This record gives sequence, C-alpha cells and structure tokens, in this order.
Amino acid sequence: MKKAFLGAGVAALVISAVLAGPALADPTVLARVDGQPVTDQDVAQLMATMGQQLAQLPEPARKRAVLDRLIDMKVVANQAAKDGLDKSEDVQKKLEQVKQQLLINEFVKQKVDAPITEAMLKARYDKDAAAYNPPDETRARHILVKTKEEAVAIIADLGKGGDFAKIATEKSQDPGSAKQGGDLGYFGAGDMVKPFEDALTGLKPGEYTKTPVETQFGFHVIKLEDRRKPKVPGFDEVKDQVRQAVVGDRFSEMLGEMKKGAKIEVDEAALAK
Repeated sequence: MKKAFLGAGVAALVISAVLAGPALADPTVLARVDGQPVTDQDVAQLMATMGQQLAQLPEPARKRAVLDRLIDMKVVANQAAKDGLDKSEDVQKKLEQVKQQLLINEFVKQKVDAPITEAMLKARYDKDAAAYNPPDETRARHILVKTKEEAVAIIADLGKGGDFAKIATEKSQDPGSAKQGGDLGYFGAGDMVKPFEDALTGLKPGEYTKTPVETQFGFHVIKLEDRRKPKVPGFDEVKDQVRQAVVGDRFSEMLGEMKKGAKIEVDEAALAK
C-alpha cells in the first residue's frame, strides 16, 4: 500500500521495533560469563540487527558467531565496569536514554499493541477500504518524434493500415519503449505528463490519437491498449499495515491524554539560542 499511516514522532520511532515479531517464550541459557547468562533470546536479537554481516554463514555457524560476539561483549563490558567506567556522567546519561527507550517500547507492546483484537483490525480495514482500492490503470503505446510533421506522417501511415508496434520500433525516439513496439505497460493517474494523459481520456482500447500530442519531450502518437482495475488486496495481505495504523492511532491518542496530565515546561528563550 502506498498510503502512509504513521507520521513523524515517537510512534514512528518505536512501533516498527515493537511489531517486528513475537518474543521467544522462556529463554534458554547458552553460556555464562562471570556467572552472567547469555540466552538464545540475546542471540536472536543480535542476529536480527547484524543482517548482511551473517548472510554468508550457514545457520549453525551463524548462531555460534553471534554467541561468540555476545561473549566478547560481556567480557569487555564487565572489565569496563570493574574499571569504574560505568560511573561516568556520560555513560549514565546514555544508559538512561536506553532505559527510556526500552520503557517506551514495553509500553507500546503491553498497553497499545496487546489489547488490539482481530475484530478491531478488520473494522479498520473495512473503514479504510478506499485506501486499499487503487485507482484504475491504463496501458498504452506511443511513438515519439521530434517534429509535428513527422507525427502527422505517422498518423497518415496508421490510417492506411500501418502496424503501430512496427512503426514504433522503427521510428520512435523513446529509447525506453521503442524496442517494445512503443509499449509503456500499465501506469496510473499522474504517472504521465498532463497532455499525454489528457489525450488518452477520449480514446477507447484499440484507438489512437488522430492529431499529434505535444509535450516537453516532443510529439507523440498514442494508442490506448487497455484499462483495468487493479486487484484490491485482501485483509490478510495488508494486515500488518492495518495493525501499524491502529497502533499508531492508539499511541497518538494515548500520548495526547498523558501529556494533558504531565507538567511540561519549555524554556523558549534557551531553545531560541
């Protein structure tokens, strides 16, 4: 779907992460570093962020490589803590930021996403049916030439029974479509420049323009091949997008209510500096 459901803001920052997938059930401890566990959930989360770095490895080796990375990270982190680096003001601020983001993610998961039912999603899909109903598409061919005289001559040839695709292959100066007999494939409203689209309005499939159509690219002879209504995606096909829409709306509504009860003070003078 092309419709954008979520605007900028906190919701957009956290919803995709929260909806990425269900959490594993009970974690299995795979290793311990100084008594601290490294679990299969830790491995799964890091694997999800490493992506292409692991693409060349088979699954068992991939899992082991991530586990080794986590072990190394814990060893270094533990040493940093022993050296007192975790007490620095900069580290404490960053830890607070991470904690805040985790709390937001958990809030969205438990308070915003979890209560959403299948019935709520289906109701939203039905309500926004127009958003999933794409506009009609048009398929056309064209022959592009530099001068009006050339276009007039081509129209005359077509009037004598000339083959549109053959003439397009031989004479069209559009390198993108000439080899396909001028075929532009299917396109939607707004995809072509206005004079081109306007020329198609009065045509029926199989008809071509009887006068040259001028655009910034040159002069066109245009043939309408077909008009069709694209398939409307079913509920299951767009369920994830619908869920994001519902979560986004619920989050925005809840955030608005929470802000009413929060004491927010902004130093406009400091902000303006």
